[in-house]
Amino acid sequence: MPGKSKRPGTTPSEASSSSNGDALIGWRQARVLVIDDHGLYRAFMGGLLDALGVRRALFSDAHSALRALADEHFDLVISDCRMPVMDGYAMTAELRRLERESGRARIPVVALTGRMGPEEIRRCVECGMDGWLLKPIGVEQLRDVLCDWLPMPAPEPACYVNTSTPRSPGVASRESLIAAFGSWEVVEPMLCKLIQEAHEDLEALWRAQATGDEQATTQHLHRLVGSVAFLGATTLEQRAVRLIDRVHLSGVAANRSALDRFYQDIGNYLNYLYRL
Repeated sequence: MPGKSKRPGTTPSEASSSSNGDALIGWRQARVLVIDDHGLYRAFMGGLLDALGVRRALFSDAHSALRALADEHFDLVISDCRMPVMDGYAMTAELRRLERESGRARIPVVALTGRMGPEEIRRCVECGMDGWLLKPIGVEQLRDVLCDWLPMPAPEPACYVNTSTPRSPGVASRESLIAAFGSWEVVEPMLCKLIQEAHEDLEALWRAQATGDEQATTQHLHRLVGSVAFLGATTLEQRAVRLIDRVHLSGVAANRSALDRFYQDIGNYLNYLYRL
């Protein structure tokens, strides 16, 4: 990762501040902006930052985030890569352009992504991102990123280090979720919300397929990727990402059988999660 420096920025209306006795020195004055179109991830990232004593602002789209970055003071941006209308790569490229034109200091941007292969790394570097976090993340992985990028005395991080813990493939289990998030009392409400939102997206995906709506189909596939990735790496996540690329390339009708199989398989997975 490139060397860090102190960045200008402030918090907009959706921001919330918190203090925590265990927060590292300097973090109480830091501000982090999070962009993710998935409501569950926004809430989860906000909760992690609250637990670490860091003030944060949460945004569901890149355009709103860019407006806040133009007017407010932030020390770090954490952005989902895949979002409708303007994705995280385009948002970062636009932020870098605005910084050059205005002469403002460079704000570090960390990608929040469900996969990180050579193509994703290339796109991160080209648009001006500084590093990445792989979903799902926990408090320790987020703490590592904050230690690297928030303004406080610390050694300079090495260039482009992946600070997230490697994930084990396979479906989520009650035990793995407790290990990742601390207790079933924490897991259960998040899981219920995830299942509810995923079922809504699954119904919307079915309608989009039926009408051949390419934009809506890829949008709801993306949201389902976010739901699945929240719990860990699975083949469903990889299939959804490939389907998004294929639908963009050849349309809904050409991929209808693959979409039908994915619809059935993710419905079965959501039923499995419900029984946990």
